[in-house]
Amino acid sequence: MNKKKTVKVIKITFLVMICAAIVYVVGYGIMLINAIGLFDKNYTTAELIESFINKRSEIYGVKNYFQSIVPKYKLVDIEFEKDNIAHLVISPIDTGRGSDLTINFQDWNIPIKSKKTDSLLKVLGWTKSTLDKIKSKLNDANCISITNEEPTKIGFKRSGMGMYFFNVFDKTIPDSLKSRYNDSCTYIYVNKNLVLEYGGGAVGGQCFAKQK
Repeated sequence: MNKKKTVKVIKITFLVMICAAIVYVVGYGIMLINAIGLFDKNYTTAELIESFINKRSEIYGVKNYFQSIVPKYKLVDIEFEKDNIAHLVISPIDTGRGSDLTINFQDWNIPIKSKKTDSLLKVLGWTKSTLDKIKSKLNDANCISITNEEPTKIGFKRSGMGMYFFNVFDKTIPDSLKSRYNDSCTYIYVNKNLVLEYGGGAVGGQCFAKQK
């Protein structure tokens, strides 16, 4: 190969490498933007309240069903995304003995149809039908997650790495806790049985977006 051809091949190879690097960087950037949800919708408190009012019956339906099936002294936090359990935590409820706060299980992105899910269902005394019913009831309520604590925490929608929640209280919020649940950042007090919450993720805003 003569010198001119060698230089030409080197130039072409270099150009191909540059193009490949650009494609990689752009692709990685798009993937990163999607992962952190840079362009995800930010919901206003008015939108959350409207959704709660419109889906009140369904929200209480999934709340009551979930509370009825979670084993006694267990806290279960479950979130769905398509055919996966996006997030699952199973832990003992604190009864004042300290050690009860130990988490038994925590994992992300578990395929619903998997051996791991089958083993977790046995721990909870659930079946695939139980899981399908929870998912279906959450879909009916236009929500994606639920945790059986007091208040029952029901995940409405994710925005980036954060999530909007409905905190639904069984009992009236005592006056002593109203200031805690109305800090205009993490919590927005709606009424004696409902508090809105925004849980910020590792990246992005940590409070409700300021209302215009």
